[in-house]
Amino acid sequence: MTILLLGKDGQVGWQLQRALAPLGPVLACGRAECDLADAARIRSLIRQSRPAIIVNATAYTAVDKAESEPELAHRINAVAPGVLAEEALQLDATLLHYSTDYVYDGCKATPYVESDATNPQSVYGRSKLAGEAAIRAVGGKSLIFRTSWVFGEHGGNFVKTILRLARDKESLNVVDDQVGAPTPAELIADVSAVVLAILRGGQRLEKGENRLYHLASAEPLSWCGFARAIVDLAGQMPGFDLRLKAEAIRAITTGEYPTAAVRPANSRLDCSRLENDFGLQMPGWQASLVRMLERLATR
Repeated sequence: MTILLLGKDGQVGWQLQRALAPLGPVLACGRAECDLADAARIRSLIRQSRPAIIVNATAYTAVDKAESEPELAHRINAVAPGVLAEEALQLDATLLHYSTDYVYDGCKATPYVESDATNPQSVYGRSKLAGEAAIRAVGGKSLIFRTSWVFGEHGGNFVKTILRLARDKESLNVVDDQVGAPTPAELIADVSAVVLAILRGGQRLEKGENRLYHLASAEPLSWCGFARAIVDLAGQMPGFDLRLKAEAIRAITTGEYPTAAVRPANSRLDCSRLENDFGLQMPGWQASLVRMLERLATR
């Protein structure tokens, strides 16, 4: 059972190479092997490899840059998933695709469930939602995981940005009115592998069945709260020479930190459907953050 993994060099893709290995041979591809902006290349790769499972862990993720590159974002995030779904349908393969909290406007007061109305406020969010719709329209077997605030030791992310700034700065302003759950890339990869194994073992997807799940850590907090946690933990470990102290991180509003793309104020995702369907319980993010910092400290 060959698994085609797209996006091997990203945060989640890097972890998926490890997590998917016990399920069967993994053909892991990066942008050099398959650029999702090239539909013909996607089709050629799939027709040559004939996988039983396609895992799409790549996307256009430059949220602010997407505002000035809407066509490229649409081609990678909206058109390509539809092409993947079409090719998967021809092989009767399962497509696993990752989406985002940015499909919501963030105005809800409680965590979002999968049935809540979507209303993306950015080019990135609209392109990702269009990708979901393209997959469903094809009518093959597919899984879509919406996740949020991804971090991991491989690739760029908020944790690494805060650590870099903390080495040079004695004070820092971080937005405090956007709330979500920092989600480890390793958690996304591990849950993906467990779900695929369960589906292969018994809960098989029916032809034309699309399942949508939220996949995020428990214990949400603000970006400012997360930044303080990062600096506090790293400051207690050998290997980090930080000038910044957690108490010197000042909470500011979104209005005080304007960006090209609008971010959801509420990115909390209710993962009950995923937990109930597969007997899982989403953990907090703290243990994964500690492991990440420990590994970074030894480099």
